[in-house]
Amino acid sequence: MGAGVVITQLIYLHPGKQEVFEAFEAVARGVLGRYGGELLLRCRGERIAGTLREPDEIHVVRFPDEGALQGFLRDPERAAVMGWKEEAVREVVTVREG
Repeated sequence: MGAGVVITQLIYLHPGKQEVFEAFEAVARGVLGRYGGELLLRCRGERIAGTLREPDEIHVVRFPDEGALQGFLRDPERAAVMGWKEEAVREVVTVREG
């Protein structure tokens, strides 16, 4: 198996919305494995302090292929809580490889 599809996200939250975002993440992490996805890295808070624009979190996720990524993005359970993500996140910078 090759590298698959790797997604890196710099995530900037609205002030006071960390708990809402964590609730979304809990669901998303549960769905991730259904599609062969792996959370390779999750950094938050002080571990990433000092960057030019300090994101609240950095995620690196890998999927085996495009079909797996699309399945994850369209998953009904994840879709049901996307409003939580939209409420909590003010900006996301995404870098895709593969």
